Amino acid sequence: MSTIALAPRSDLAAMYVDHHGWLVGWLRRKLNGADHAADLAHDTFMRILCLHQEKRAPAIQEPRAYLTTVARHLLINHARRQSLELAYLEVLAQMPPALAPSPEERLALLETLHEIDAMLDSLPQKAREAFLLSQLEGLTYAEIGERIGVTVRTVKRYMALAFEQCILHAPDHA
Repeated sequence: MSTIALAPRSDLAAMYVDHHGWLVGWLRRKLNGADHAADLAHDTFMRILCLHQEKRAPAIQEPRAYLTTVARHLLINHARRQSLELAYLEVLAQMPPALAPSPEERLALLETLHEIDAMLDSLPQKAREAFLLSQLEGLTYAEIGERIGVTVRTVKRYMALAFEQCILHAPDHA
């Protein structure tokens, strides 16, 4: 009878086996039992895997603390996307039926909104807020500064940063 020698598990595989079930339960509690807790747990491990492949992951001393930190960021992104979709659907509901976009156009617009959101994700909170107030609500820089509590000069800096981010991540049309 021969024995098969198993390769030692990688740290990530061990973390997945040891903590995946716990993370799904933690996410279910945060999402009030939502069915997509398993998807977010999967996304959490994928994010960690990508960080490891890019050699940007820290040494993990406390796996559950690390998992909750990564998962919490994904939850925030998820909530922001849901809010964005809800706002979009509210605008669509107010449109006269004759002017409403087709289902295909709605999907394309929603995907574009998600791409813009992803582009702006790396910006500081106030820079993202300034950009959205300018682009979605049409506020002047002075109005934005007043709303978020910064100077017009700072708003200009935020806008330049946001436009730079959009240009850097724009698809190449050449």
